[in-house]
Amino acid sequence: MRIDHISVYPVLLPFSSEFSHSLRKRYSVKNIIVQVVAEQGEISGYGEGAPRSFVTGESQESAARSIYRFINLDNFPWELNDVSQIWNFVDGLFHGKAHNAAICALETALLDALGKSQGRNIIDYFPKDFITNKVYYGSALPLAGKKRIVEICRLIKKMKVKKLKLKLGKNLSQNKEILETVRKVFGKDCDLKIDINCVWNYDLALKHVSLINNYGIKVIEQPMRPNDPETADFADLMQKAGVVLMADESACSLDDMKKIAGEGYYKMINVRLSKCGGFRNSLKIVEYLRCNGISFQIGCHLGESGILSAAGRILCLLCSDAVYCDGSYDEFLLEKNVTVEDVSMGPGGEADPLNGPGLGIEVGGKNLAWLSEGFNTVTVSRP
Repeated sequence: MRIDHISVYPVLLPFSSEFSHSLRKRYSVKNIIVQVVAEQGEISGYGEGAPRSFVTGESQESAARSIYRFINLDNFPWELNDVSQIWNFVDGLFHGKAHNAAICALETALLDALGKSQGRNIIDYFPKDFITNKVYYGSALPLAGKKRIVEICRLIKKMKVKKLKLKLGKNLSQNKEILETVRKVFGKDCDLKIDINCVWNYDLALKHVSLINNYGIKVIEQPMRPNDPETADFADLMQKAGVVLMADESACSLDDMKKIAGEGYYKMINVRLSKCGGFRNSLKIVEYLRCNGISFQIGCHLGESGILSAAGRILCLLCSDAVYCDGSYDEFLLEKNVTVEDVSMGPGGEADPLNGPGLGIEVGGKNLAWLSEGFNTVTVSRP
């Protein structure tokens, strides 16, 4: 397959309603989309990254610059005929987390284009040791007032989804109200995890212990900042109570996983494609976690378009041993999407493989143009 040119589209994805967490009040997100055009325009492959400054330190602008730099490297596979070329290229890029959203977007676009050129879904390019033919997603609830929480809970209950992630913040009384409201709607018939997004300190965490115990919380995601020295004490306290701490912002790279395994505070990891640098790096992380007896979930970034939702679906299908799967919220969150297909989960959180070559989705050119309007789109032609 001969790649003709690559375009990088910054996009603004608007939400149908506000979705906030402890670090941001969100009405939209800024993501980055890569288009790989090959064989004189007959093939277009797409990838997406969700740069978040509070996760990997990336912005939409820095991710676009990184992609531009990667495309101009001497070993970029302009003649792409085998998936090993993509792996070799990705393995030669920067390690750590500073370019992970950029790597995810570019790698996924190359995989999508290669799959389309060979008539294969990209799931064929990965080991099948833990494959499944169906995904069951959980649902996420924002940091919001009682009325909004009740509305979302009723929708989730109607869909018969029972695994819930609740965004909580610093306000103890608000957090209590959210937990109380969810339990009133669902009773005991749901699996609750809470996501703090790093905003608790040790004293505030201790004030929440009774809530954690009383409302049957099973998992707490990233309660404190990465490298907070008091995480160890809180983790020990929670472990004695049978509650698992899950790392998210602390866990973006394979080096992070090795540090986490050595410390032993976190017993679960949130693996997200954009945060962890795409399929190649995410699956290396998953394999390391499996070998070291650390459980994991396959998560998503708030505001992924159908491109990342489709990619996340494939990663979930490859990981039947994931404790939780989050994602495919397109219909329920986005006002406008880039994909022709609806990649949303169905009743019970159930979702099937996406048929077709590449990612199994088609990107609508008009929607992509509309969502990237006003941004500087960069196109790099074959040298």
